[in-house]
Amino acid sequence: MRDYIICYDITCPRRLGRIHRYLKRHACAVQYSVFLFTGSPEQLERCLEYLQRLMDPRSDDIRAYPLPERGLRLCLGNATLPDGIHWSGLSAAWQPQPQQ
Repeated sequence: MRDYIICYDITCPRRLGRIHRYLKRHACAVQYSVFLFTGSPEQLERCLEYLQRLMDPRSDDIRAYPLPERGLRLCLGNATLPDGIHWSGLSAAWQPQPQQ
């Protein structure tokens, strides 16, 4: 299992809604139009194939970037979830660390 960032720029509000709803079911929203996807390369490929059917390649842009398995994982600014709330769907590497 690897972590990937999937981000998009969709020009049509209707397609945007469809793509956003699909990704909310398969990945964790970390910002507007940016999702953290955890899965195998095959799972990512299936996800991207489905997204490709939803998008218009002439005007939309969807990208996926693999994250290094070993590397700094740091979140600055507003958290996705309020303090004290943890989403069990995130891998341990992405869970907030207690303040020391």
